Amino acid sequence: MEKLVFATHNKNKLEEIRNILKDWDVVGLREIGCETDIIEDADDLEGNAKIKANYVTDNYHLNCFADDTGLEVEALNGAPGVYSARYAGEGCSYHDNVVKLLKAMKGITNRKARFRTVIALNLNGEQHLFEGIVNGRILEEEHGNGGFGYDPIFQPDGFDDTFAEMPMETKNQISHRGRAVAKLAEFLNFLTDKS
Repeated sequence: MEKLVFATHNKNKLEEIRNILKDWDVVGLREIGCETDIIEDADDLEGNAKIKANYVTDNYHLNCFADDTGLEVEALNGAPGVYSARYAGEGCSYHDNVVKLLKAMKGITNRKARFRTVIALNLNGEQHLFEGIVNGRILEEEHGNGGFGYDPIFQPDGFDDTFAEMPMETKNQISHRGRAVAKLAEFLNFLTDKS
């Protein structure tokens, strides 16, 4: 199995990705000895994904991919977007972000939102981008104990459950990250089949 670095310190994300990319030896930043908190200061998701992937490639000379994800709420003009992970401030918890978003949405009837993930893959000296989007709505209160981030208040279109109420396998099949990683996996498998 070929080794591929996923530029993250987030154990939840790493577990989700390993679940999808079963034919690859996916390792996180800690496993390559990288304890650096890579600064994501781009204005968009694509830029942040590239920053993280390029950091690993430039400093560790390894094939790598990185993602950045944003929750884009229609009534809030796309916020929190690129600031989703630190919406309630630096060092905030997932719960802090959820509470802030629910407050911002109080009294708003348009609950439409979408999760968007962009993956930057640096492989053999070339960079490739993949995007996954899932549309849904923001609930008025939290439901479910699974998942992480905004999962307890995000209900994807066509489902009665939030991401936090779904088994990981179901979430991975329909989620923004799942869709972006499926495109990544298709690309990697195509390369493997060709060689």
